[in-house]
Amino acid sequence: MASLRALECLVAVADTGSITQAALLLHSSQPAVSHQLASLEREARVALLRREARGTVLTPAGRAAVADARRAVGAAEAAVRTARSVGEAAGGSLRLACAQSLVTVLAPVLRRWHRRHSEVAISLRESTAVDEMLGFLDSGEADVLLIPAAVVPQRYRIFVVADEEIVLVAPSDHPLAARPAIPLRELDGVGLVHFAVENNLSAWLDHSLAEAGVRPEIVMRTAVTSAAPLLAAAGLGVAVCPVSAVGPGSPGAVRSFSPRWVRQLAAVASGDPDPLAARFIADLRNTGVRVPRDVRSQLMPGGSGD
Repeated sequence: MASLRALECLVAVADTGSITQAALLLHSSQPAVSHQLASLEREARVALLRREARGTVLTPAGRAAVADARRAVGAAEAAVRTARSVGEAAGGSLRLACAQSLVTVLAPVLRRWHRRHSEVAISLRESTAVDEMLGFLDSGEADVLLIPAAVVPQRYRIFVVADEEIVLVAPSDHPLAARPAIPLRELDGVGLVHFAVENNLSAWLDHSLAEAGVRPEIVMRTAVTSAAPLLAAAGLGVAVCPVSAVGPGSPGAVRSFSPRWVRQLAAVASGDPDPLAARFIADLRNTGVRVPRDVRSQLMPGGSGD
């Protein structure tokens, strides 16, 4: 197969009309350029150049070959530029996946990147199943995940990017809404808007409540994380959910637990992240969990950031 250097030599001779000038253009020696051209002609099994008194000219075969040679050289240069751009975190593509409930955590960073790094193509996949998201990493379909740190196997690279508070959402007229903070034991026997089994929060919440010896009464389930606080606020029961699932203007009462209940969120990669992914992870860490002002005002001081 013809080498890229040989194709560069052919293009340079076509542009300069001289092997000597081509060697100068390529910062090479005349014998080295001649050697590359001879090798290319052996590969093509036809003469590509003809030496005349007025210089070196392309044969019909050479003229046909030089068009493809230019494309090959241009493609190689583009590949180097693209690799350099990604290496400098200034271009390329970034494939993200996150837990469904954490889209709101990603949103501020995505908005900033869309404005400041429009040359980076970003895609996002959401899921409620941890195994599915880890599968995206294993199959090479995602570069970075954003999921709770506690559920990530140790074989992955884990970068803790934020602490997120777990909160109670209740109807404004619910007895628990009158309390500034809620001991977890107070949920024993209380009607709970729970998560469907396909949502990973279901197993997590069952385990957490069981460890605390708390047995609420499940009144209904939802697969959509952000639906639980809305259903609770509508009077169907209370919901226990990450604060990122509670949107601004939530009609329900939002309360911290006492003691405060916090989980860590992690950016996860299959190995050492490339510079582009590393830059995105750093932005996630710097941004943290943004909590709407009206929600934050209902929580105990010192919780999730704004």
